[in-house]
Amino acid sequence: MFVRELFPNEKDRYNSVVKHVVQSWQWGDAKEATGKKVFKYGSFDNTTMNDGFELSLHPLPSPLQMWNIGYLPKCTLPTTEILQSLHQFGQKHNCIFIKVEPNVFGPVADPSVQEYLAQTRENIKKTPGIKLIDGKELFTKYNFLLDITKSEDELLKNMHEKTRYNIGLAQRKGVQVAEKNDEEGFKIYLKIYFETTKRQGYYGHDEAYHRHIWETLKSQDMARILIAYYENEPITAWMLLNFHDTLYYPYGGSRTKFRNVMASNLVAWHAIQIGKRLNLAMFDMWGAMGPTPDETDPWFGFHKFKSGYGPQHIEYLGTFDLIINPQMYQIYNTLDKWRSRYLKFRAKF
Repeated sequence: MFVRELFPNEKDRYNSVVKHVVQSWQWGDAKEATGKKVFKYGSFDNTTMNDGFELSLHPLPSPLQMWNIGYLPKCTLPTTEILQSLHQFGQKHNCIFIKVEPNVFGPVADPSVQEYLAQTRENIKKTPGIKLIDGKELFTKYNFLLDITKSEDELLKNMHEKTRYNIGLAQRKGVQVAEKNDEEGFKIYLKIYFETTKRQGYYGHDEAYHRHIWETLKSQDMARILIAYYENEPITAWMLLNFHDTLYYPYGGSRTKFRNVMASNLVAWHAIQIGKRLNLAMFDMWGAMGPTPDETDPWFGFHKFKSGYGPQHIEYLGTFDLIINPQMYQIYNTLDKWRSRYLKFRAKF
């Protein structure tokens, strides 16, 4: 087996072997449009590409402007050869470390899966010649996945009673949900999204990032926007993505006005129906809390909302930092703690 960088004409071959939307060739194109350097690689047996991955390069601000961080999200479980290739890449591109988040997961409630994940974590960190340690997560460690191959009646039956009631309530109140994939729809989405991030006090991507993701993936029929209206006023907006057999809900927001009409519940139901219309098999809800969530946590409301649709609660293998320069890694972590505090403070204003 060998690993090499890919050529532009290998896009279709690459997309056929990767699994997650953030590993798609199109996602890489969108990231490049934001100014990031993206590198696409294939893993081959002779002439057969059996795996692929793309990672982005993130230059650091002053006083570390001579250094970079590599980021490899939602890849398959990296082999020894791939980890060695990543280490060589990091040395070549002056990386302090490369963050690796494999798309390897299993049900939270399955003891055998927990045993597998724990053993795999230990094994991957023992890769010869590679220093790989547990790192700060960017994607959440837990998620909700909903099988949408079931009939609508079965999906409704498997929902929490309150969720099913709220969908009906929104319909009775006259909430209207529309797929609006034009510039007006995108601007409505942006406005509601940023209202929500400010209200919730978390730091989201900027407008340019959302526009590049939207325009690049929409042009490939991989993105759409859902907006809920009440009394002709937009009150909830989601961006949905699709790749292979999966629908993703990565970004969205809602207004506090008319919260009692439960528009978000109806938007989620319409998203599921869109997934079925597209003949997709899975609805990836992009994040969850752990098996014993803290009800006082600011994210508990999102967790509870998603869990109401009857999805499977899953845990990922974890996040790893492949360290290239140990001394600079320590300095970076100290500065990053201060940066995180600043961003949390700034998000409130």
